[in-house]
Amino acid sequence: MIEKLESYKDRFKVLEERLSDPEVVADQKEFTKLHKEYKRITPLVKGLEKWEKLREEYHQARELLDEADEAVKAMARDEIKELQGQIDELEAELKDLLVPRDPEDASDAMVEIRAGTGGDEAAIFAGDLFKMYTSFFDQLDWKYEIINLNESAQGGYSRIVLEVKGTDVYGMLKYESGTHRVQRVPKTESQGRVHTSAATVAVLPQFEMDEIDLNKEDIRVDTFRSSGAGGQHVNKTESGVRMTHIPSGVSVVSTDSRSQLKNREFALQRLYQKILESQREKEASSRAEQRKSLVGTGDRSGKIRTYNFPQNRVTDHRINLTLYNLDQVMGGKLQEIIQALKVADNASKQEAS
Repeated sequence: MIEKLESYKDRFKVLEERLSDPEVVADQKEFTKLHKEYKRITPLVKGLEKWEKLREEYHQARELLDEADEAVKAMARDEIKELQGQIDELEAELKDLLVPRDPEDASDAMVEIRAGTGGDEAAIFAGDLFKMYTSFFDQLDWKYEIINLNESAQGGYSRIVLEVKGTDVYGMLKYESGTHRVQRVPKTESQGRVHTSAATVAVLPQFEMDEIDLNKEDIRVDTFRSSGAGGQHVNKTESGVRMTHIPSGVSVVSTDSRSQLKNREFALQRLYQKILESQREKEASSRAEQRKSLVGTGDRSGKIRTYNFPQNRVTDHRINLTLYNLDQVMGGKLQEIIQALKVADNASKQEAS
């Protein structure tokens, strides 16, 4: 483990030099890419430095055991015990950090929140999830843009699509894909009865265009007029885009934006993702199946979390985690839940490796 950490230390120095290079600073795309890598390996390098310092203090304390003074020896034994505990804890943290990451984890993400079963209350809950996530984004200083928004007559949204940019966005949000269930008394309920409704969340990684290795000659692009809300613009402008990968037959449609250029970009992202998922299914292993069952796939039939308002309780069913701070969670305090899912995911990877 230490040898691997040493290699990150060397890479860290290279990145520091590159990020101070005027040519790199002038190239925003290259700078952003290197800065993301720099932020990702910083905890590993700082952890190694802390480990080295603790080990040095540990050996110094061991040397004190050769002292004749019993009081000094007693102090040394106490210090050795405390330092060993800190070293063990730090090594466990570093081991988790060294678990191979999914290549997409550092990517930005497209997030779709859609009202599910439950009528107006489901749309209101979808709006509550939107507020919860955007508060979470603000806490992490992530940037987001609303790409598509369909409001509900009674409040909330029937569907909302966001583009989210920041550090390790997909790596954190991927655990949110799936069905979110709410139990509470709806505003429209006159008898005070608790109802159960649901909303779905789908999270897709956003890839840089130069990362997508598809032969343009193999892709057929069709444009069409979008239907639905949007007035004359939608009816008269061919902003909708359909892309078909001819060799595989995979096809995707994007009508999220009024801009055909944006829809082309989103369609290419989704096409790449669908082809990638198709390839991964063919190469599925037991490890992939374990992870799939843990983090969910965005399947709308798979309930991943329940939000119970009367009991101020939130339960993540994948890891049997129950917390009684729903008010804080709805305010964007998602770190504890996501961290628990990441720990469980890493444990699953370690067992499968």
